[in-house]
Amino acid sequence: MNKQRLNRFINKYYLNGTVNSVVLNSKSNSQQLSARFISGDKSLLGELVMDKWNFEDSDIGIYNTEQLIKLLSVVDEDINISLTKSGDKSIALKVSDSTSSVNYMLTDTSIINEPPTLKSIPEFELDIDVTPQFINKFIAGKGALGETDNFTILTNGTGVKVVIGYSSVNTNRVTIPVTTSKVSDIDNVSFNANIFKEVLHANKECESATLEVSSEGLSRITFKVDDYTSTYYLVAVQDVD
Repeated sequence: MNKQRLNRFINKYYLNGTVNSVVLNSKSNSQQLSARFISGDKSLLGELVMDKWNFEDSDIGIYNTEQLIKLLSVVDEDINISLTKSGDKSIALKVSDSTSSVNYMLTDTSIINEPPTLKSIPEFELDIDVTPQFINKFIAGKGALGETDNFTILTNGTGVKVVIGYSSVNTNRVTIPVTTSKVSDIDNVSFNANIFKEVLHANKECESATLEVSSEGLSRITFKVDDYTSTYYLVAVQDVD
């Protein structure tokens, strides 16, 4: 197995520390590795699937992803993965290369918070095209405004804009005009800029995606690239004055 494939999967839910604990679900019939996850502040829900995953059926409880990433850095690119079990429960993940191995202790899946299922998804009135140019601009803009926590989507007579650091008074801000495939005038809605930056960074190899926005305070973005399909839901934050 190629270690980079596993690292890419991990990065798409870990999001630079946004989500540290997760249950990985391995299915041999569909040859898929999947995860559902939630951020600590509950402003992000996500679903992630990797195809062409040839491994046994198992639920793998990862309590400290940061530690797992550090252990994976020890082994070479060509790896073998196996589980240590006690009865029918997986208790450790062993990863080895041709000269060394690492052992990562798993946690009981019952102690990891299970993300809620979205019972009803509202209509998304606005579709924003997410291009490589937009991804690079947003990441750079957030980097320039490191202490700014939110970004706001504005729909008015001059088109749709994504604004990092928006306020009704004069502020430091970055304004990014965007193209849309579906547009409606909705009230200003704001989301967590720190998390969205990490979502974009973890999926920046994707050539195109769509950010769907609902006036009811929810957005959704799905990336499909190579063997990965990742979907993220962002819950709106309190209105910015």
